[in-house]
Amino acid sequence: MHIRPATPADDAAIVDIMLPIVRAGETYALDRDMTAEQLLAFWHAPGNSVFVAEVEGHVLGSYFCRANKAGGGRHVANCGYATHEAAMGQGIARAMAAHSFEHARTAGFRAMQFNFVIASNDRAVRLWLSMGFEQVGRLPDAFEHPTLGEVDALVLYRRL
Repeated sequence: MHIRPATPADDAAIVDIMLPIVRAGETYALDRDMTAEQLLAFWHAPGNSVFVAEVEGHVLGSYFCRANKAGGGRHVANCGYATHEAAMGQGIARAMAAHSFEHARTAGFRAMQFNFVIASNDRAVRLWLSMGFEQVGRLPDAFEHPTLGEVDALVLYRRL
């Protein structure tokens, strides 16, 4: 697996990975009907460093890393990750997470915080806890899941 900075040539692959996730509405608090252009604007927002994970020349994952907040909170990173549905369970998210920790350290961040991890996203919650994150908050019924109804969102944090 090779993880590298994304280029404009990767945009179609990022859309291919992210659009089904957004449409499902189960793990990201994004409008389910957003367009590919809106999705790319979100993923490539100013201040985001965007990376892709390639396996045998195919982009199977992507993540962005940015400051969680401005000013006094800019030393804490925030990231978003996505793995192609056909490649889930192959270690791509774990490899991107490890890469993001190193990228964030190199960029001067001292910690990482995930503000809104959907509690019903068991795979992600298990991954983040196994990689040293602590649950520091729980937002009751903060996310409207399309099939489960209102579910909690978690705030996760780890020092880098």
